[in-house]
Amino acid sequence: MSQDILPTQPARGENEPRIGLLGGSFDPIHLAHLALAQAALTALPLSQVQFLPAANPWQRAPLNAAPAHRLNMIKLAIDGQPNLEVNPIELERGGATYTIDTLRALPAGARYVWILGADQLVNFCTWHKWQDISTLVELAVATRPGTPLAPPAELTGWLAAQTPERALITLPFTPMAVSASDIRDRLKQGDTTEGLLPPQVARYIATHGLYR
Repeated sequence: MSQDILPTQPARGENEPRIGLLGGSFDPIHLAHLALAQAALTALPLSQVQFLPAANPWQRAPLNAAPAHRLNMIKLAIDGQPNLEVNPIELERGGATYTIDTLRALPAGARYVWILGADQLVNFCTWHKWQDISTLVELAVATRPGTPLAPPAELTGWLAAQTPERALITLPFTPMAVSASDIRDRLKQGDTTEGLLPPQVARYIATHGLYR
């Protein structure tokens, strides 16, 4: 099945705004997150990208920074960028974060595109109700250092069996070797994070003594 940029929603939604959804822990948000959002805005194209910070991702270890800090850092990072927004729906809901619950709670009247990295794509079929997720949104996949862009066979088969056939969107994106875990390690050790974080986020982290 082709992975070209193809429409995957019914024709009736063609006149609706197309909104990208970028979920994650953002612990902390960094420059690669922002670059990915901007790449999606341009390439797909989208009217907006919403950052969705997770409350309690059920497939990973507990997060380091409190929800309020992670939310504040996102707001600082996207300040002055009108096509980027933060959607606190998962933080407000609390509890274990399931993407399907978030998608079902989003307002109607828009076409939603879920933006994910190649590393997330590998595990996509372990997500709770992943088949339902793939019918509610388009899936746009960006490359990530060290991870080949290889969709699970189960997902490829599922998309091909839909009527009309659905396609993964390959999002052109120059991989950036930046990760939140590396940033946290650097901060813990007192090393520099220059070139990895938006300056306003770096200042916030220093002011509040996060990740020390």
